[in-house]
Amino acid sequence: MANCIQDIRLAKKLTQEELAKAVDVTRATIIALEKGNYNPSLELAFRIANFFKIEIQKIFFIKGDFR
Repeated sequence: MANCIQDIRLAKKLTQEELAKAVDVTRATIIALEKGNYNPSLELAFRIANFFKIEIQKIFFIKGDFR
């Protein structure tokens, strides 16, 4: 999951701060997610998926082209 969130964020040309504000968490939370040091709640995972307009399973399982 960690690398998937970072891959998606970078493909969308967003900073960690921009993503954090969009999903109502701190930048530190995004950093921890991207490093794999934090497992998000289901609610947060859905907020991230909704923000990126992708299915939630893409956050957890799929790496690749997210443009």
